[in-house]
Amino acid sequence: MTIYIDLVIILNFCYDFLLLMTVDITLKRNTKIRRMVIGALIGSLALLLLFLKINNILLFLFKIFISIIMVIVTYSYKDLKYTFNNLFYLYMCSVILAGFLYLLNVNLSYRNIGLVFVNNGLSINYLVLLFLAPLILFLYIYQNKKIKNFYHYIVDVKIVFNDQENILVQGYIDTGNVLKDPITNKYIILLENNLLNLANKRPIYVPFVALNKKGLLECFKINYIEINNQKFSNYLVGIHNGYFHLEGINCLLNRKLLEELCLEN
Repeated sequence: MTIYIDLVIILNFCYDFLLLMTVDITLKRNTKIRRMVIGALIGSLALLLLFLKINNILLFLFKIFISIIMVIVTYSYKDLKYTFNNLFYLYMCSVILAGFLYLLNVNLSYRNIGLVFVNNGLSINYLVLLFLAPLILFLYIYQNKKIKNFYHYIVDVKIVFNDQENILVQGYIDTGNVLKDPITNKYIILLENNLLNLANKRPIYVPFVALNKKGLLECFKINYIEINNQKFSNYLVGIHNGYFHLEGINCLLNRKLLEELCLEN
């Protein structure tokens, strides 16, 4: 079998550079390109040592050592936690990329007869893999940011009403919720109607305009709402008929809470 070491080094450099760039974007390290290039070169040139006759344990330890050197050279060393996070994300991105590429190669290069996989004579060109790698890592960055942004606004909420009834719900700080009662100047949070016992509560009706629709929103006075051990009293609870269908969310909080929580913190 002929191995072109120069091709292996170039491909490995490209993949290492993409991984280092993905970690940089994901963790917002703002690293200079030349540092990522140097880090990728260290990872690539280390391949030359893989042809030495060393046992698997030493080879594994050597790979870990090279990875640590790569992240320190690329992102510098600030403290142990900072370096560990860089290393963790480097390995996580590497596993995701390798897993996707392996899956594509197996599906396109093999056919299965029952539980047996047989090579069908096809193979993915290395250049194709090189073009697919940035797309895979881009999708990872996009989904990772999307998930982080969504879950950042999820909080546990305790709502205490004037009759001392209290309920615990999972709330989402909805930046699009700017509902406010024009008479009491209280902000409105929305709650699914199945969570509240309305028998002993007197509603007030607040006019609203949303998506070119006008109407009256049934609301109830509360004593306070509690989030992260902080209490907020200038709010009303509006009733939403139905479900929000947002990852188990049953309460949409007002955008004003985002400002108040930031001020409290």
